[in-house]
Amino acid sequence: MTVARTICLGFIAVILLGAILLTMPFSTGNGNWNDPIVALFTSTSAVCVTGLAVVDTGTEFSFLGQLFIALLAQIGGLGYMTTTTFLILLIGRKFDLRQKVAIQQALDRPGMSGSSQIIRSIIATTLLFELTGVFLLMIAFVPEKGWQEGTWLAIFHSVSAWNNAGFSLFKDNLIGYQSSPLVIITIGCLIIFGGIGYQVILDMYLWLRDSFSYQRNRIIKKTSCLIFSLDFKVATSTTLILLVLGTIAIFFIEIRNDSVFGKLSLSDKILAAWFQSVSTRTAGFNSIDIGKMTNAGLFIMIALMFIGASPGGTGGGIKTTTLRVLTSCTKAILQGKEQVLLYNRKIAISLILKAVGVVFGSLATVIVATVLISITDPTLAFIQILFEVVSAFGTVGLSTGITATVSTAAKLILILTMYIGRVGILLLMSSILGDPRPSRIHYPEENLLVG
Repeated sequence: MTVARTICLGFIAVILLGAILLTMPFSTGNGNWNDPIVALFTSTSAVCVTGLAVVDTGTEFSFLGQLFIALLAQIGGLGYMTTTTFLILLIGRKFDLRQKVAIQQALDRPGMSGSSQIIRSIIATTLLFELTGVFLLMIAFVPEKGWQEGTWLAIFHSVSAWNNAGFSLFKDNLIGYQSSPLVIITIGCLIIFGGIGYQVILDMYLWLRDSFSYQRNRIIKKTSCLIFSLDFKVATSTTLILLVLGTIAIFFIEIRNDSVFGKLSLSDKILAAWFQSVSTRTAGFNSIDIGKMTNAGLFIMIALMFIGASPGGTGGGIKTTTLRVLTSCTKAILQGKEQVLLYNRKIAISLILKAVGVVFGSLATVIVATVLISITDPTLAFIQILFEVVSAFGTVGLSTGITATVSTAAKLILILTMYIGRVGILLLMSSILGDPRPSRIHYPEENLLVG
């Protein structure tokens, strides 16, 4: 039982437990037993923080069912190892070496020291952002829905947004609030900070703390200054670039599509394009009708969904750092260099190989799933199938409207795709093949024609 197998089996256990709970009559809106496939699909979508839904979450599930979905999304967003480690801290037990190694691999950290502190900071950061989102969303929901329903709507959507889950209790998702800056900006910011990674947020907090401390003590010579990590620089810069490019692309491609933007004002169209660019990066909320977008707009969103969020966050995809490593490799080759540099730092060969493995495995998963669904549901358009598969793999949750209509076999394929996208293709393969064994054998180098 390796660490990778522990994590993968842990996610399966949580998914199955969630499916059992969502099958029970007390979880459904009509009080009857739920369809096991629907329950399994919804549980997988919640734990994998995807947001794809085969039924309307707001009407088909009772309050308990909605609460279970929110809790499953919270566990999925934090990660299996983070959640179990937090429970260990609550009961006062100490970490052993195996748990420290598991946390290191689950969070992709360079070392094992400070495991309990990083878990506490992750939980504190999560609570801080989610509670802030709840209070802001209550301003919009309570006057319209009343205290009880409005408060629950604020809690559910704040948890769903921070964990990049994409579940909504409204039938049209957030289309009804597309002209509400308070709702759109609040959920959009929760999505961004939830997907950018805890280490980036921690670096930002330390920088702000040191800056304010320096301003208060300007007379005293400053003895130290915070140097941003490479993760921070890559994650923030890449996220900003993708958000801007995505907003511009969606806005200009769909600006003449009245079925998407309708009669919105120019400012509301920009807000809708920005929010969809944010949500496409693995959140799954939509303030426009995805099914009525043009093929060009859908393909742009497919590319953004495939890239996804940043490591250490609640989102999926191949991650922003993987994209930057591969683009830097391409840049180095075009410039005739033998070293890959990022912000004047050399990238290790092992990281480059890992990035290549992530992209190759991700493409293989998307291709296989797309081919299989094309066989099981031949009447569906190819762009719709590809969009659905990439949305599932990237744990995004956006759909052109075919999720509820696909066959049972296609639903099972999407369930497996969501699971692979959440645990990660490399971690899954490691759990199947086992940990690599060191070898002292070195082979001769040989040239090969490439390109």
